[in-house]
Amino acid sequence: MELRHIEPRHLLQGDTGDWEVIIGLEVHAQVSSESKLFSGAPATYGAGPNENVSLVDAAMPGMLPVINKYCVEQAVRTGLGLNAQIHLWSRFDRKNYFYPDLPQGYQISQFKDPIVGEGEIEVEVTPEDTITVGIERLHLEQDAGKSIHDISPSNSHVDLNRSGVALMEIVSKPEMRSADEAAAYFGKLRTIVRYLGTCDGNMDEGSMRADVNVSVRRPGGELGTRTETKNVNSLRYVRQVIDFEARRQIQVLENGGTIDQETLLFDVKTGETRTMRSKEDAHDYRYFPDPDLLPLVIEQSWVDEIKAGLPELPDVKKKRFSSEYGLSAYDASVLSMERDKADFFETVAKGRDGKLASNWVTTELFGALNKENLEIGQSPVSAGHLGKLIDLISDDTISGRIAKDVFEIMFETGDDPAKIVEERGLKQVTDTGAIEAAIDKIIADNPEQVAQVKEKPKTFGWFVGQVMKSTGGKANPKAVNEILKKKLGV
Repeated sequence: MELRHIEPRHLLQGDTGDWEVIIGLEVHAQVSSESKLFSGAPATYGAGPNENVSLVDAAMPGMLPVINKYCVEQAVRTGLGLNAQIHLWSRFDRKNYFYPDLPQGYQISQFKDPIVGEGEIEVEVTPEDTITVGIERLHLEQDAGKSIHDISPSNSHVDLNRSGVALMEIVSKPEMRSADEAAAYFGKLRTIVRYLGTCDGNMDEGSMRADVNVSVRRPGGELGTRTETKNVNSLRYVRQVIDFEARRQIQVLENGGTIDQETLLFDVKTGETRTMRSKEDAHDYRYFPDPDLLPLVIEQSWVDEIKAGLPELPDVKKKRFSSEYGLSAYDASVLSMERDKADFFETVAKGRDGKLASNWVTTELFGALNKENLEIGQSPVSAGHLGKLIDLISDDTISGRIAKDVFEIMFETGDDPAKIVEERGLKQVTDTGAIEAAIDKIIADNPEQVAQVKEKPKTFGWFVGQVMKSTGGKANPKAVNEILKKKLGV
């Protein structure tokens, strides 16, 4: 693998000088598919122990694997989303090792000839800092089962529901230099596969997890020995693993020790890594082509057909939101982060002021959803109703302040905003005669404030507030300001 030159950045300071952290991630993303990679057994999450197990998954004698074409299509779709090379010829290999939840005694994976080759993605670490991270490869492989150790004090149990589930292993190049960069990369990868519909990205269910490779070196020096921390399933834990492991390695080296190439586990309670086993090399797994599976050959025309059906991806959508709706880079980034949020926003913004729609979606709606710990798909306020609320503001039916009260009612009831405004008498007062009468009364009742307003123009806001208060917030603010200025001579 040829490494691109990357200038040292985000250096860590040790007792003997600066150190550069080198980070690569191997992300396992479960393919969104109804059935497994080599059998017709269900790949659904949450079934009872060993309910989703076919004879192939259990490695019964004479059972042969049959490739799931849809899983191949999902891998190609993901590769295209990563701007990567699609290999029309690839091959499955046997990766040999013993583990109780691996009934075959080997894992069917892809070693020398993966279905997807090199690619790259742009990663926004902060609004001011965007990096490009290279993708080394994406290959298909089957997942192992799960060993369960907490049912019995003396025995372990095995659940083979995950055995044979299709995984995409997406291997980055070691081009990240900080915990924040790695977490941002992991998050961006999750965004892309969720846009594509190739993985649900549910880290808490184990359908997306990362093996975190960390090494340290003097700035610009030779690559150091790396460690690999297995099965890290959140952005926060990725950060913690890197921060702890980098500091640990620096301390070992500065004390005259050496770093062992080993596989680690992360203890979420202590925030520390611990040794799982010494790291194997490829020859330890005795890879060889799987004799039960022919090489995988696909047509370029099929790849082109898949490419033509790709959705608009987040980077393109973000740029379009900025240009088409006049949004700031930050708002465009927030709204394009997840496909369902982007679709919701576009429904609200269609035919309306984009910035106003963005403000209502990102501030009012997202704020209310976060407070109630709800996802956008669970929103009691539909995109159509939120759009209607914005229309009521734009045509002066209600004021912006009243609109916030209406929104709260909408969030509680799910009702149409026009119905709420009509039933509760919240329409904005646009009758200038009624507004003028309210203003005249306030002026007559407050001669001292009237005398002060010319000397202290800031007190003008007090009059506006009093008028709005006297009309229950329903007076048209523009009309209130115009009439007050005329009456007070300011």
